[in-house]
Order: sequence, then C-alpha cells, then structure tokens
Amino acid sequence: MTSYDSATRPADVWLPMEPSGVDGLPDAAASGLRYRVWDGFTDFPADPADCGFYVVPYMLAPETVTRPLPRMTSLRAVQTLTAGVDSIQGALRPGHHTGVELCNARGVHEASTAELALALTLASLRGIPGFVQGQQKEEWRSGFYPALADKSVLIVGYGSIGAAVEDRLAPFECARVARVARSARTSERGAVHAFTDLPALLPGADVVILCTPLTESTTRLVDSGFLSRMRDGALLVNVSRGPVVDTEALLKEVAAGRLCAALDVTDPEPLPAGHPLWHAPGVLISPHVGGSTSAFLPRAKRLLARQLTRYAAGEPLDNVVHTVG
Repeated sequence: MTSYDSATRPADVWLPMEPSGVDGLPDAAASGLRYRVWDGFTDFPADPADCGFYVVPYMLAPETVTRPLPRMTSLRAVQTLTAGVDSIQGALRPGHHTGVELCNARGVHEASTAELALALTLASLRGIPGFVQGQQKEEWRSGFYPALADKSVLIVGYGSIGAAVEDRLAPFECARVARVARSARTSERGAVHAFTDLPALLPGADVVILCTPLTESTTRLVDSGFLSRMRDGALLVNVSRGPVVDTEALLKEVAAGRLCAALDVTDPEPLPAGHPLWHAPGVLISPHVGGSTSAFLPRAKRLLARQLTRYAAGEPLDNVVHTVG
C-alpha cells in the first residue's frame, strides 16, 4: 500500500459535506490539508488538478461523480461512500491516474444492507406484499405461507456484507447456510465454497441471496443456466448490483411461476415505467435502498475521519480495493 509523504502529497481534499460536520477530521491548519466541498451539484470548488484525495458524492449518477476525474491529474486516492466501486474504477485511466488508490466503504453499509436482505427474504416468503394489497382492498388473506425456519440458504458473495447477512440469519433456525465467494476458504462460521461449486450447490438452496460485487466475472452470473439449477419454488434475493442478474432470464422463470425474486437492484436501474419486472408474478422490488438508512451518515463520517487521519499522517489507507496500474 502507498504511504503519503506530507511534503509531496497534494493538499486539496474534496468532500461532499462540510468538514465542520465530520468529527475527527484532521485540523486543516495543523495537517496542511485544504478541504474543498463539492456535492456534485455546484460548480467545482477549486481546480481539480490540485486535488489529492477525492471523496465521491453519495448516490449520484456515475456521469456526475466522475466528471472531475479527467482533470484530477494530481490525484492520489479516491474514497467512495458505497460498497461497490465499479463505476468509479471504470473512470480511472492507466497513465492518467497511474498509482491512484481506490477505496470502498467497507464497514459503512454492512448492517443496513444485511437488514434489507433479511427483510426482503422474510417479506417475500411470508407473503407481505399480498397482505399489503389485501389491506388496501379490505381483504382478509389468511392461509399457510413459507417460513424461513428450516430453509437452506445460499449466500453468493461472502465478503463483509455476506457475512453480515449470515449473522442476521443465525436466529432464524435455517436448516443450512452455504457460502460462496470468488475463491474457497474457511471463515469463522465454516467453509466458503468457490464460484465453481455453484452448479452443485444451487439445487439444494431454498433461498439464494446475492451479495457479490459487480465485476467482469460476476456480470450476468445469474443467467439462464444458474436459474435453471435453482429448485422449483426457490427465492432469489439480490442486494448486490442489477447486472449480476440476466433480467430476461429471470423474467422467464418468474413468469412461469417456477421461481420468486426479491430485488433491491435491477437492470436497468432505475426500473423504468412499463418494465415487465414491475408486475411480474412473485417479484418484490425495493428501489436500491440497501445502504440508504439512518446508519449511513454516522458510519460514513467515521470512515472519512479515519482515512483522512491516515492520509494526513502519511500512513497507508484502509479499504484499498484497486490501484490503477
């Protein structure tokens, strides 16, 4: 990892919020840092060429937040406030940004995203959308509904969010929780399988929860072959990124009534009016709100304070997921 020499590092730090609202930030006068506030909506606060540390504004379109990057010729580090970094990574160019470290928001979104993964799972299994519709129509929709208890769950993408999902599954008396990641390893809770084991694991899962980042290898990971291996009546939950799932392939399975889905992310996104996913049978949709909760801002501020304290002290940064070569 890179160390940041205070004598040579660029002093400008672009923040999407006022520095006075972030407890623990290095003092500007003592550290030599210059805080510039840019929320993505206003004019650039200074010459982008002087920026050394760029904190990407949260939940804005990629074309907005990547706009200053071509002019950030002195950049040393980019800190996202999202778990995924795919849109920013694609905008960092070798040669132009060689050596720039890209850091994600590990530690910020795990709790909120895992909460939503569990909420979507329970809501879909227990028929909550139908109850809401019944309430609106004053209909008493009693009956028997599936429980999460005694179900087998497969978590695809066992990083910090996947582990947080399993933490929240623990009290629900699942029959089994299997874990899949890019490469096999052993976690505190047991074996983590490689993606190559998915064909053997999918037929045994009642619920498949997607937590994987969007990469070249995970784009359309959930294709017709993946879905065809899922058992009849299984539930697919996606809290990762929309393009991890082949939308057309999923539509065929839910239209046939063979699978159900609970999606916090879609492809395309936002889902346009008239898209068949809106009214597909057995599909529950939330509008990409996995990390957008009251837990976000305090955790994001703590992350920024830690990272910029390290930057000011010349220490290697945490959460580095990519270095531009």
